[in-house]
Amino acid sequence: MNSLLRYRRVEDIVGDLLRLRARDVALGDLAVVESAGRSATLARAVELDGDVVVLQVFGGTKGLATDCRVQFLGRPLDVAFSNNVLGRIFRGSGMTIDGGPSLDGEPRAPVAGPPVNPVMRVLARRMIRTRIPMIDVFNCLVESQKIPIFTVAGEPSSALLARIAFHADADLIVFGGLGLLFDDYHFFRSSFEDRGVFHRAVMFVNLASDPVVERLLVPDLALAVAERFAADEGKRVLVLLTDMTSYADALKEVGIAMEHIPANRGYLGDLYTQLARRYEKACDFQGAGSVTILAVTTMPGNDVTHPVPDTTGYITEGQLYLHDGMIDPFGSLSRLKQHVVGRVTREDHGPLADTLIRLYAEAQQAEHKRTMAFELGEHDRRLLRYAELFRARFMDLNVDMELERALDTGWATLAECFSPSEISIRPALLQKYWPQTA
Repeated sequence: MNSLLRYRRVEDIVGDLLRLRARDVALGDLAVVESAGRSATLARAVELDGDVVVLQVFGGTKGLATDCRVQFLGRPLDVAFSNNVLGRIFRGSGMTIDGGPSLDGEPRAPVAGPPVNPVMRVLARRMIRTRIPMIDVFNCLVESQKIPIFTVAGEPSSALLARIAFHADADLIVFGGLGLLFDDYHFFRSSFEDRGVFHRAVMFVNLASDPVVERLLVPDLALAVAERFAADEGKRVLVLLTDMTSYADALKEVGIAMEHIPANRGYLGDLYTQLARRYEKACDFQGAGSVTILAVTTMPGNDVTHPVPDTTGYITEGQLYLHDGMIDPFGSLSRLKQHVVGRVTREDHGPLADTLIRLYAEAQQAEHKRTMAFELGEHDRRLLRYAELFRARFMDLNVDMELERALDTGWATLAECFSPSEISIRPALLQKYWPQTA
């Protein structure tokens, strides 16, 4: 077997890639690369062309020489999986970086396996509450949903993702950080610890200074662990990934090193496939748990037609737009919310949310009229007052409310600015939920 053989016939080293001739190697097989003057590191076979094997070296190729020793292990990448991984932090190679005890004796889960057949999945029907009104009221997060947060550099996407981790009514949190600055990594780690969720979370982290190859493994490692907890342990798992644009850029960098032909803006032609293979891991397992994926995707230049957000939009089930420090009520969409709104939530949820958004859209027109110095009527002034209350009570990311309280707040806000005759909601709901004056 090739797992007993060592190779020294390295032909070239390009970036974090190493080419050599070897036999009996399967795509995805692991290898150990050793060279004088540096510690051994893992690598993975990512391309086969006859007897030519291309390896991605996890720890990078700095310090490697063409006379390095390569030993194939005859197995694909796997990751430790048991309750002992909770509260632990791993790097993109799957090795722990938190100084905790070794996990060598723990069961292992295969990485990057196929997603569940869509025909065999359970229809999404359960809501994940976040205590964030712009999500719970207007764009419900549903178990087994895959949804991105579209944003631009400088927006508080990390704070939003952490807020969701704190309050989401999921059993476990699996966090995947891709190309994080150390400050961002420290923010997530300390936030999870301070808010008491670290004991039910597992973190896979690739820093901006870490090898780019390991960045490509973070989503696969995170999703492999999440899938096992959901399928084997019946857990409701929420996977949080940031930033998928950094992941796509890593794909592009490695693809160029492998001399693949670039496509739109330098990204490779299989960008859709690579993203879909990860997002399609979101699943509600029949008779077991679920995997829900929420992923930050930065839009370079605030361009939604950029290949990464554009491709992501075809794969996922809606999106949340984060700009100006708030979730945009117009660009955001949850395509699965109809499975829970009014079914597992209150009967007034759907009509009330639609009315709140409709009136806020009218308020935007009133604000435009004010900007253009047009004369404002009484209704316009009430719309302007309503817009102020709507932003403060719903759009502010610091607002923390249970769904039912948020719905009651919505009715109270309408009552402060309008009369029941101005609200296009069924009379039965108005009679039941409209605030009664003392």
